Amino acid sequence: MKKYLFYLLFGCWAIVAFACDSSEKNEEEQNPPADVVERIGKLSVDGTFLVNAQGEKVQLKGVSYGWHNWWPRFYNASSVATFAQDWNATLVRAAMGVDVSGAYLENPTHAIQCVTAVVDAAIAEGIYVIIDWHSHNIHTDAAKQFFTQMANKYKDYPNVIYEIFNEPINDSWQTVKDYSTEVIRTIRAIDPDNIILVGCPHWDQDINLAADDPITGFSNLMYVLHFYAATHGQYLRDRGDYAIQKGLPIFVSECAGMEASGNGGINRQEWTAWVQWMNSHSISWAAWSIADKDETCSMMLQSASSEGPWSDSDLKEWGRIVKSELTGN
Repeated sequence: MKKYLFYLLFGCWAIVAFACDSSEKNEEEQNPPADVVERIGKLSVDGTFLVNAQGEKVQLKGVSYGWHNWWPRFYNASSVATFAQDWNATLVRAAMGVDVSGAYLENPTHAIQCVTAVVDAAIAEGIYVIIDWHSHNIHTDAAKQFFTQMANKYKDYPNVIYEIFNEPINDSWQTVKDYSTEVIRTIRAIDPDNIILVGCPHWDQDINLAADDPITGFSNLMYVLHFYAATHGQYLRDRGDYAIQKGLPIFVSECAGMEASGNGGINRQEWTAWVQWMNSHSISWAAWSIADKDETCSMMLQSASSEGPWSDSDLKEWGRIVKSELTGN
C-alpha cells in the first residue's frame, strides 16, 4: 500500500519471533461441510471476469495477512479456519515479505514455512488462497526461484492463486511487464492454469497503463488494483472502469477504508462506494490486514490471540467492519 514501506523501514519496531504453524489437521477438519472450492471448482478468466468451471462469474472476498516477517504469529492453520468458518471468507492472502528486515531474501526457510502454513490450511478448509510476493522492488531471479517451488508444490490445487509483484512503485509499466512475463513463463512451465495476478505501477494504481498494453500469450491473468478509501476515490474507480472497458480483468488483492498510509480515520462512505463498485463488476477482493500494529488498518488488537476465534472485543474498528462485510451481519 502507498507509503507503507516507509513506515516499516523507518518506524521503531519490536520484532517477536513466533513459529508458523504447519501442523496437519484431522480428517474431519480437512473436509469441512461448506467446501467453497469444491462448490466453485477450478477458476479461470473469461473476458474481464473470474469464472468457475461452468463459466459463471465468481467474486471471492476475504482478508490479507500482514507482512509475514513482522506478524508471523497469525500465520497458522487455526486463524485460517476462523476466517473460513466464522468470517465466511472465501479467500485469504499470504503476504510474504521479500526484501525488508527478516523477510524472504534474508530467511527463505521461515518465509516459506509461514506461507505454506496458510496455503495448506486454506486447502484443508476448502477456500482460495493468494501466494503474494509482497515487495515494492524487482527481484527477478529470486521470484522465479520462489514461484518455481510454489508451483511445483501446488500446481494440482485449484485453491492457489499466484500474485507475482505486490506493489511496484517507481518502475515503468514496461519494466513491470518484462519482469512479469519472465515470472509468468516460469510458473506456466509448471502450472498451466491457476490464476496469476500481475501488479501495476504506482502502488497498483496505474492500471490504465496495463489496460493500454496488456501482457499477451498467456491465459488466466488478472491485473491488480489496490485502494485505500480515504485516499483513493472516484478518480481511481474511473481508471478501473477504463481498464474494464478495454477488456482488462481486475482483482483487488489489497484494500482498506482508511488513508493509504494505513492510518487516519475510516471513510465509510467511500468504502461503501468501493464495495458497491466491486460488486457491480464481480471483482474479487482481500482486505488489509491481519496484524496487530498500532495503526488503523491492522485489524487485531495486540491482546488478540494468534489463532482465533476472535470476539468483537479482540478487533479494532476496521476488523469489525471487514468481518461484518464478509458475514453480512
